[in-house]
Amino acid sequence: MTENITSTADQIRARLGGRHPRLAIILGSGLGALADRIENAVIIPYREIDGFPQSTVSGHKGALICGTLAGKEVLCLQGRFHLYEGHHPSVINRVIKILAALGITGLIVTNAAGSCRPDMGAGSLMLINDHINFSGSNPLTGPNDEALGPRFPDMSDAYTADWRSRIHRLANRNGLTLFNGTYLMVSGPNFETAAEIRAFQTLGADAVGMSTVPEVICAVHSGMKVLGLSVITNLGTGLKSGVQSHAETLAQAEKASADLIRLVTDFVKELN
Repeated sequence: MTENITSTADQIRARLGGRHPRLAIILGSGLGALADRIENAVIIPYREIDGFPQSTVSGHKGALICGTLAGKEVLCLQGRFHLYEGHHPSVINRVIKILAALGITGLIVTNAAGSCRPDMGAGSLMLINDHINFSGSNPLTGPNDEALGPRFPDMSDAYTADWRSRIHRLANRNGLTLFNGTYLMVSGPNFETAAEIRAFQTLGADAVGMSTVPEVICAVHSGMKVLGLSVITNLGTGLKSGVQSHAETLAQAEKASADLIRLVTDFVKELN
């Protein structure tokens, strides 16, 4: 695994034009507009990277974008990999390990999520302070290479406390309401039933989605700092009338993207 990771990282590095980003940003459904803010960008479609997985979901363009955001070099993943697409969880681990091999030490993950709280409606931003892995799988299952990370990684500070404090200060400065919450991941692709939403509320979940948790587990395993942000695109099933749809998810994510872009850009600007 280490040899394949190194080979893919070398292939990507050769196309970055001497850039050496330390921060990566993974963009969720409908949130790709943040990548448009990256200056002097090098764009590498996933399909042009040997051995790199492909993103197949609407709203995920499937490209690595490297350039400058708020004066800092960043590497953006415009499109992620979901279990419901048929990707094995270990694929996500491999992608994060490629980022680590490129020198990435910090990861910002964003997603579109459904709310389990009536007071946190569509268009809200939620800072992830913890998660519940309800997907039924773990990306670290299988043999462990100690050179890449420990067999039993500690998750007590999975979402880096210092980074969470910093983004709250920025939200307050910008007059933005930033909820705190626990993100629960299901495998998808179906939206949750009303009974499931009630069960997730009992478990302590504030938002539910179909991504992010495997990436964070792998980032922690790799020793990265992590910041997680959810754009709330809908109230969970049973909390309002009507049906759920991916089209609504994309539309609501795009509406809320301006606040997310402002917050992430200010955060990146203040990073050392």
